[in-house]
Amino acid sequence: MASAALDLLSEVFEPDGTVQPDRLSGRLRVTRLQLAAALGLSKDAVTKQSRLQAPKTQARLRDAIEILNRIRPWAGSDEAAFAWYRSAPLPSFGDLTAEDLVKQGRAEAVKRHVSRIAAGGYG
Repeated sequence: MASAALDLLSEVFEPDGTVQPDRLSGRLRVTRLQLAAALGLSKDAVTKQSRLQAPKTQARLRDAIEILNRIRPWAGSDEAAFAWYRSAPLPSFGDLTAEDLVKQGRAEAVKRHVSRIAAGGYG
C-alpha cells in the first residue's frame, strides 16, 4: 500500500516540488475547478500559473495530498479517499468533514486526527 501512496506523490509533483493540480485532479477523477472548491481555493489558484505558484495554493495542495495519502490505505483508492475527505463527518470536530476543516485552515488538525485513527485511536 505504501507504494500506491508514493505513486500519488510522484505523479502530482514536479521535480522542483511544485504540485500540479491538473495531475492531482486527474488522479482523483475530478475537474481542477472541483478540486479547487474542495480545497477552498479560487478557480484562479488552479488555472493561472502565477497563482498556482503562490505559497498558500501550494500549501493547501500539499495538505490535501498528505491527508489523502494517510486515508488511502483504508479507503482503498485515491477516489475513495477523496470521497471520504469530502463527505465523512468527523465527530471529534462537530461532524465537520475534512474538507470543511481544510477550508478553515485546520489541515494540521485533520492530519493529527487521521494519524491518531491510523495508530488505533478513535475518530
